[in-house]
Amino acid sequence: MNNKRKWIFRGCTLLVVLLIAALMFVVGRGHTVYIDNKTLEYNGETYNALQKVEVWVNGERLSKLSKRDRTMTTTIGNGFEMKLINTVNKGDEPTEVTVNLSLPYGWDGILVNIPGYLANLPQEAWMSEFIIEAAPPEEGEEEPGEDEIPTAEF
Repeated sequence: MNNKRKWIFRGCTLLVVLLIAALMFVVGRGHTVYIDNKTLEYNGETYNALQKVEVWVNGERLSKLSKRDRTMTTTIGNGFEMKLINTVNKGDEPTEVTVNLSLPYGWDGILVNIPGYLANLPQEAWMSEFIIEAAPPEEGEEEPGEDEIPTAEF
């Protein structure tokens, strides 16, 4: 009886640890969100960048974007909320939009295009994975081979 009880407690403990791990995977996942105000072309249509956009996240002004600008923020979890105060053309009255996004679990960097979002395009048009590519070596610059060990020059 005592041995059976011990295995039940071990199984329950393991189940609780697995539930906490699953919860932390969903709640504790960090993302870097890049927000840009750049002209977007989608299905042959052009969606122009806005004149000015103020981006607010968590009640604080993150950035004021002009045309062709980009800003970034980090967030925990798969829910993301931001407030946009945008001016479409010079001299227009600014409008305020609250944006609630569900971020993909597998993406570390997420790029959100504001003009595409505000034009009510499908999500694949204005949200994409942001992948940083390494710059190719400059011409004449050699990369060290597998057998070579780079040395520092003093």
